[in-house]
Amino acid sequence: MNTSNATEHEAIPLIEQALAPFVRFSRVEASGGLVLIACTILALLWANSRFAPSYFALWETPVTVGFGDMVLSKTLLHWINDGLMAVFFFTVGLEIKREALVGELNSPAQAALPVAAAVGGMAVPAALYAFFNAGTPSVAGWGIPMATDIAFALGILSLLGRRVPSGLKVFLAAVAIVDDIGAVLVIAVFYSGDLSLICLAVGGAMFVCMLGANVAGVRHPVVYLLLGAVLWLAFLKSGVHATIAGVLAAMAIPARTRIPGEAFVARVRRLLGCFEHANGSGRPLLADKARLSAIGAVEDACHKASPPLPRIEHGLHPFVAYAVMPLFALANAGVPLASGAGSGLAEPVSLGILAGLVIGKQAGVFLACWTMFKLRLAAIPEGLRAGHYYGAACLAGIGFTMSIFIAGLAFGDQSALDAKAKLAILAASTISGLLGYLILRAVGPGDAPASNDDGISGGDGTCPSKY
Repeated sequence: MNTSNATEHEAIPLIEQALAPFVRFSRVEASGGLVLIACTILALLWANSRFAPSYFALWETPVTVGFGDMVLSKTLLHWINDGLMAVFFFTVGLEIKREALVGELNSPAQAALPVAAAVGGMAVPAALYAFFNAGTPSVAGWGIPMATDIAFALGILSLLGRRVPSGLKVFLAAVAIVDDIGAVLVIAVFYSGDLSLICLAVGGAMFVCMLGANVAGVRHPVVYLLLGAVLWLAFLKSGVHATIAGVLAAMAIPARTRIPGEAFVARVRRLLGCFEHANGSGRPLLADKARLSAIGAVEDACHKASPPLPRIEHGLHPFVAYAVMPLFALANAGVPLASGAGSGLAEPVSLGILAGLVIGKQAGVFLACWTMFKLRLAAIPEGLRAGHYYGAACLAGIGFTMSIFIAGLAFGDQSALDAKAKLAILAASTISGLLGYLILRAVGPGDAPASNDDGISGGDGTCPSKY
């Protein structure tokens, strides 16, 4: 028996042992997608049960925030779609900034393939939708099939485990991020209402203040939270959709450290020496000021050596994955399935979405990749095959969250069109997900080692890699 392991296990508090299975579940990338699926199914069951009136009444409940004459009153559905989704778009903005600084979009050579794939995956679906809906009121929804739900797509890749080369996950994530940039631009330019120049000016001023705080070296998140809240409120009243404020706020979050790596290592080594020197006093830690001081100084050094951008992104990820997106799905996916609901899939709006997400995404993404390879503007990485890219192109057709969001913007006042669009999105996303899963399962892992990164430890299980 390994006594050291037994002692270590006994030292773990009971509460941590009890929560361990839930922690392991949350660390699996597919878990966020599973929660999203569960909330979608719950919404559909609830909206089509005898309790349906309570479902629709819940989201129409007015919620008022403020005091005196300064109040903001909206329905619960609007608070979710305009408020909580701004947090989702904020995390999207953080991902975009990180990828542009140090990731797959860091250089033209790296970005060429995912950018081309994303552009193809947006242009072809939009064109197919416009073809089916030309001359009809539903043509306004052309932006719906352009979107990709990265949580679902990467969740399916995670379910495939070692059958998927790690390079494919990087490629699909980069494509989805460029896709998100396109979706943000489409929402800002084409799905915004009458503009208020005064509110836009206030929002612009807040954005400039956030950038100024970044340049001045301000690192405390509360400063950015307060300025970002005013920025969101200004955009909410400006006519530009409030979620765009989340992306802009993310662009202002600092990505630099306050102390360089060498200075951090030297400072922590010195502080650990101080802790070790004071450790022989025999006094309890709570009564040992020297050791407490050393611990506090190490914590401060870690904080200064960690860029705010990945720290905030990592901190928000569980909230977005397990609260914001599931709540959005619960509030928006409850589509009444009447006896003739299936026939609604044959109408122009549904055909456009089905063709765009299922066919257009496949064609746009894969043909863009094939063209880049044939023109030698990009090379297929070792271990990846054409089949991997086709499977990824199918997964890109999972529109879900972003597609439902854009449908709400396009058909907000036309509930019949909105319901048909959501039903088509659910059907197309399901088909695309299953097709992508089956293709990638058949293609296999290729010659490259599959990704075994759980996001917590390195390949040898010793080094954390949560960012």
